[in-house]
Amino acid sequence: MTTPTSSRGRRRAPTRIERAAGRAAALQRPRTILALLLLLALTCVMLLDGYLRSEVGGDQRVRTGASADKVPDKILNGGPILTFRGGQATTVSVPSKTIALTFDDGPNPTWTPQVLAILRKYDVPGTFFLVGSMVSRYPGIVKTMVQQGNEVGIHTFTHVDLSYQSAARVDREMEQTQLALAGAAGITTTLFRAPYSSETDAIDDYSWPVYQKLGKDGYTSVFVDTDSDDWKRPGVSKIVQWATPKGGAGASVLFHDAGGERSQTIEALPEYIEKMKAKGYTFTTISGVIDKQRATERQAANGGTAGQPAEGATEAGAAGTGPVATPGGTATGPARLQAAHRTATGMTLYEGKALIAAVAVAEWTLPVLSVGLMVVGVAVMGRFGMMVILARRHHRQRNRRRFSWGPPVTRPVSVIVPAYNEKECIANTLKSLARSTHPIEIIVVDDGSTDRTSEIAREAAESLGMTNVRIIRQENAGKPAALNNGVRNAAHDIVVMMDGDTVFEPDTVRHLVQPFADPRVGAVAGNAKVGNRNTVIGAWQHIEYVMGFNLDRRMYDLLRCMPTIPGAIGAFRREAVLAVGGMSEDTLAEDTDITIAMHRAGWHVVYQEHARAWTEAPGSMKQLWSQRYRWSYGTMQALWKHRKSLTDKGPSGRFGRVGMPLVVIFQIVTPVFAPLIDVFTVYSMIFIDLRAALLAWLAVLGVQLACAAYAFRLDREKYRYLLMMPLQQLAYRQMMYLVLIHSCITALTGGRLRWQKLKRTGEVGTPAGVS
Repeated sequence: MTTPTSSRGRRRAPTRIERAAGRAAALQRPRTILALLLLLALTCVMLLDGYLRSEVGGDQRVRTGASADKVPDKILNGGPILTFRGGQATTVSVPSKTIALTFDDGPNPTWTPQVLAILRKYDVPGTFFLVGSMVSRYPGIVKTMVQQGNEVGIHTFTHVDLSYQSAARVDREMEQTQLALAGAAGITTTLFRAPYSSETDAIDDYSWPVYQKLGKDGYTSVFVDTDSDDWKRPGVSKIVQWATPKGGAGASVLFHDAGGERSQTIEALPEYIEKMKAKGYTFTTISGVIDKQRATERQAANGGTAGQPAEGATEAGAAGTGPVATPGGTATGPARLQAAHRTATGMTLYEGKALIAAVAVAEWTLPVLSVGLMVVGVAVMGRFGMMVILARRHHRQRNRRRFSWGPPVTRPVSVIVPAYNEKECIANTLKSLARSTHPIEIIVVDDGSTDRTSEIAREAAESLGMTNVRIIRQENAGKPAALNNGVRNAAHDIVVMMDGDTVFEPDTVRHLVQPFADPRVGAVAGNAKVGNRNTVIGAWQHIEYVMGFNLDRRMYDLLRCMPTIPGAIGAFRREAVLAVGGMSEDTLAEDTDITIAMHRAGWHVVYQEHARAWTEAPGSMKQLWSQRYRWSYGTMQALWKHRKSLTDKGPSGRFGRVGMPLVVIFQIVTPVFAPLIDVFTVYSMIFIDLRAALLAWLAVLGVQLACAAYAFRLDREKYRYLLMMPLQQLAYRQMMYLVLIHSCITALTGGRLRWQKLKRTGEVGTPAGVS
């Protein structure tokens, strides 16, 4: 076979392999980006949900005891409504025998509807100062509130003390709440009440600039004359008493429809309304108070008589100001757009609806994910428990003195080594096989290598005096074709398959073939070890191999549903391989495909822990991604290919109803969701309860460490590598999540990859040199 050469000055045309690799890379890029976008979208949803609950960017500081030297006395001693008409700060007082009933901190899905029902029953309007984050979460309540004829104002988006915030944060709090109102009810508002505010005499030098800024922006700031202090839950009689103005004076009265348990408020409100009506009070909105003040001013300017509206003047609440507050205390008239409200149009309306839609997605997604993660958490813990119990049983069963597969297997076997560009490793592979204590023939199948793999293999065999080595060269056709070629040319009835970058211990083949003394056994999985474990990535994979693969294989062995014989080390009855059609090219995971096919054909597949092989794991995150992507996608292909086993009878049905669900749950579903546990843990640590979240995460990590330590004990591995496990949970597992998402996207969109060749260094030499 000759290697194509290019003429000087002419560019060589790409080979078929290079063109296929280019197409594969072109397909992978958009799928990788899509996987990252899914993770970014989830992160955004979580941040949005946290922001809505004031868990992101929340500021619980409340200023008290500050000086008020820079605040005008007329403001400190004025009425509860602060306007900036004509750029001048002015306060408005509530007329005598008038109540402006106000509510803070809503909407709340439990208490606000009950408040609205009481106001509707008594035909009384209210002014609700709403928290924007709550508006975005419960838009339907706000829409009902406005349609009922009530008035709404802004209480910031996250209920923060604005005196501590920057001008940009103040603008953001107001704008976001306006967008929420636009999306919920199609309106914006000019009313504002600051969180933690009370009467105007509480304005200080820090909050005064905020009110001035908002006044220039067209907002009317609203304070209180009378506070029910219902948030203290002092009892119904106290709430009614504290909310009653003295001496018939008018008042802006404060209640709360959210922010805590409000059953006393709900009980006190009807009693309070009836009491005030009996005293001759009327109820109006904040806009009603302002309009009445302006009507009085117009009367005075036009020479009108107090109490008689001048020509063209309107009573509070007339024509566009909401329900009319009559002296009898009953609000009458149709529900119209309140004077403080503006109809939302244009981008404000569309952005508001988009905000409400985004919040709805977050409100739906987070609870579903929470429930899903609870299920996954239980499944993961159950898996750990099942693995440890069954692995212990497996170890005791296979290592007791009297255990035997049957008469010792001493006949020669064929070892097949598929190789594609393995010049760095093939010599070490052959050197390890030369020390085999079991009689073997070695078949190296060179799958169209473009380096000197064949020559190096021949030279290594000659230098070692190995007369049992055959080298077969074929055009590049992929690993399954190379293995099938080796099986066809094998001289013995048992074939051992290994990778071209793997080395065996002297007793590996002898241990590996002993289970074939049992005529029911059709295939044997060996114990694959990471040889290059002295790097961070290598140590992570070492933990994964010992705990995630070998501990699993013990469990699957006892359950008789092992899904995969590793390509690095596995043995098969030649007749069984040929009977199921050989190594299939239908999937990227030919090892999983052939293993499931063996189960379905009725053969037993077992695990031999003492047959150890040392392989070179990927040395970079890019190579690791490529390998795991092939594995995970290939596993999905194999499961889909053998999906009919779910309804089959006999051995095929056994695997379909036992093995396939376990593989889907433990190798696809839980790995996809398991990293989200870390994301939720970080979220909880930062935004909810650091101590509780940290303890929960450490408890789960402790369980995993205990399982890993037991797996290391069974494999007689050194525990020092477990020090890398916490970091592995934070970084390595996230990459595995992205790989699985990538694989799922590929499975849904279609796609096919050729045998991917990872870059090897040949650093894994004789097993004795590995510690």
